[in-house]
Amino acid sequence: MNNKNIAYVFIALILGISFTISSYFLANGLINFRAERKTISVTGSAKKQLRSDLVKWTGMYTAVAKDLKEAYRLLEESQKKVKTYFLSKGLSEKDLIFSSISTQTIYEMLPNGIYSTKVDSYKLSQSIQITSKDVDKITELSRKSTELINSGVQFESMPPQYYYTKLADLKIEMLSLATEDAVRRAKQIAKSTGSQVERLKSASMGVFQITPLYSTEVSDYGINDTTSIDKEITAVVNCEFIIK
Repeated sequence: MNNKNIAYVFIALILGISFTISSYFLANGLINFRAERKTISVTGSAKKQLRSDLVKWTGMYTAVAKDLKEAYRLLEESQKKVKTYFLSKGLSEKDLIFSSISTQTIYEMLPNGIYSTKVDSYKLSQSIQITSKDVDKITELSRKSTELINSGVQFESMPPQYYYTKLADLKIEMLSLATEDAVRRAKQIAKSTGSQVERLKSASMGVFQITPLYSTEVSDYGINDTTSIDKEITAVVNCEFIIK
């Protein structure tokens, strides 16, 4: 091989090595550029007040007698009085749901405080449940229903439970509002650092909190309050944005 050919081979070798090195640094530069793209994580939230549109209420009445048949007769009388009372308040029979009868055997207690095997009496219990969209009316009835005690009924009123039936649709709206809030927050943060939000990288839904108005209660597992008519729903979204 003459000197001229050797020179060509040497030049080709140098060019090949240079191309390989350039390709490496170019590729490595792109990888580093992508890896170093800045991101910010932002939590967006949205709140909205709502009023319950469904109420569930339960009342309980009992009868106690030495004889089981007598206890049952007394309970039947109480049921008739309970039914008449609520029908007189403008409710229909289909609004009233009576449970099955629960029977409890009560045994005599000995002087030493231990129960004997001798039956002392029988206690029969039955509940009535009302589910209605007339929230205000049932709430008022739940407070006044103990008037049945004046009729000889051993009656107990349970706290009403309040629900919002359009919650599924509202959750979609709240998530949208929470995401918009996250975008606003991300833009403000990026602007303060001389950057701009390029796009949303990822988003995950947080828990929903449905609490009584003005409540400060929070839970990692979410809250679904049923004790209050007027509530506040809070939606949270965790977002990650790419900035430039």
